[in-house]
Amino acid sequence: MVTTYNRGRPQTRGKESGELTESQRGAEFFMRRIALVYGVIKRTLPFVCLFLSAVGGEAQVQVDLKFKRLQYIAYEPVMATLGITNLAGRDIDLHDADGQSWFGFEVSGSESQPIPPITTDSAQPPLQIKAGQKVTQRINLTPLYPVQDFGTYHVRAHIYFADLGKFFYSGTKVFEVTDARPIWQQTVGIPDGVSAPGNVRTYSLLMNRFPDHTSLYLRVQDKDNGIVYATYSLGRTISFEEPQAQIDRANQLHVLHCAAPRSWSYSRIGLNGELLAHSSFMETKTRPRLFRATDGEVAVRGGMIEAPATQTAGRTAPKLSERPPEVPKGDQ
Repeated sequence: MVTTYNRGRPQTRGKESGELTESQRGAEFFMRRIALVYGVIKRTLPFVCLFLSAVGGEAQVQVDLKFKRLQYIAYEPVMATLGITNLAGRDIDLHDADGQSWFGFEVSGSESQPIPPITTDSAQPPLQIKAGQKVTQRINLTPLYPVQDFGTYHVRAHIYFADLGKFFYSGTKVFEVTDARPIWQQTVGIPDGVSAPGNVRTYSLLMNRFPDHTSLYLRVQDKDNGIVYATYSLGRTISFEEPQAQIDRANQLHVLHCAAPRSWSYSRIGLNGELLAHSSFMETKTRPRLFRATDGEVAVRGGMIEAPATQTAGRTAPKLSERPPEVPKGDQ
């Protein structure tokens, strides 16, 4: 090693001098990298905060949409289950504002064509949801949208949050509308003194196979005026047992069908499609059957009743303004 002097200050050259210079260069390079990273963070931090704020805003209201089944019969109530979860961290009020309803659906057909609602009057009562609370509502799409034609429908629900002026959407769900196989039909007149529009009614029993069971359906309609008053399931049925049907003196329909081995289901239906009575019978030494007396009264004879017939208010005929305008294709 050779040591030289410059103005009385020693300097070292050689291997040790090279290591020191390399360390200095490394430190300088490291500091430049830190400064570069700091500059990038400083410039992008506002945008990151804005993005996180937007993501948080999107999560303030969560919307879920479900249908119980994939397949429905034409004119059958298509019940949508809507779940609204408040993730805003505070109580919120959902209400119509700026001419915009706080709740609605977007419905499209099998060819992605938009399907407008039957009526444009979509005003909804306000809804308050507590912080962290989930509210579930069941909505019948049948009187709201013309979904009685056969085909596939795509549905998405949206919520308008007026406080933010933003829409929140559910995922898109799909259901199919088909028709069942008619197995019995009878047209009757409207008796004098009965409060029912029109002059005639046509009762139809239809059977539909689902992947895991077969259901018996009822349809009540006025074919002359193209009005369907009701279409709904009377329950599961065993397909090899033909349902029994009788009309009483008031022109109400009585139906008895086999719901399971040795189990029978009885229903009485009014002229507007309302389910007036329903009960179950067990087969004993005798099999239940419908009996029509000479005075026109109809009753179940045989078997043993499981539950007494009760008035059912849950299935009432829809209002005239809510009824679809046409009869299903091929059902004339």
